[in-house]
Amino acid sequence: MTSSIVILTGAGVSAESGISTFRDPDGIWSKVDYREVATPQGFAANPARVHAFYNWRRQNVRSVEPNAAHVALARMEREFRGEFLLVTQNVDSLHERAGSQKLIHMHGQHDRALCAGCGSRNEWHDEMSMRSRCPACQRVGHMRPDVVWFGETPYEMDRIQAALGQCDLFISIGTSGNVYPAAGFVRIARAEGARTVELNLVPSEGAVHFDEADHGPATRVVPAFVEKLLA
Repeated sequence: MTSSIVILTGAGVSAESGISTFRDPDGIWSKVDYREVATPQGFAANPARVHAFYNWRRQNVRSVEPNAAHVALARMEREFRGEFLLVTQNVDSLHERAGSQKLIHMHGQHDRALCAGCGSRNEWHDEMSMRSRCPACQRVGHMRPDVVWFGETPYEMDRIQAALGQCDLFISIGTSGNVYPAAGFVRIARAEGARTVELNLVPSEGAVHFDEADHGPATRVVPAFVEKLLA
């Protein structure tokens, strides 16, 4: 009897909504050097370029909608009677727009801003630049996207680790299995006795650590799995 579920989602969940993945052969990192736009060093060297990249990303995701996988996971949260936590590596807001509430964005969000001056975090839907003013401290020149860059620590790791240690079902959806620390979640959950399931377009790099798997488009395999679980 399943009493506690932790779900990890990656770029493969949002890909069918039209949001580009990062690590596929034609993904974003095949066209843009992550060191220039997704590291603290890149931001220090050329903040204008980093702001332009995230302004483009922020604008791009406004035209997309949640797909059947997002909707199915929101349904699982509503109807499952035990403990539930959805952890996403995605920085889009499609899970929320589909209805998910018990959610951690471990890599931050496109539509939020972080002030490096005072540490405040705020919703941010407009373009951002070094001329942007912090809504909290009113200082100019300290705003950056509230996303976790390479070399930075993902958000709420203590809460995630605690949930992984207590769950009896861990589900990984739409993730390549090569980005840590998220790629290690399956081993943590499995070591604590959880059943582990992979739902992915193709086997991930960590496929050997899962007890069962269903491979195919997220809009097919996720709703099917949710239907079976809730039945």
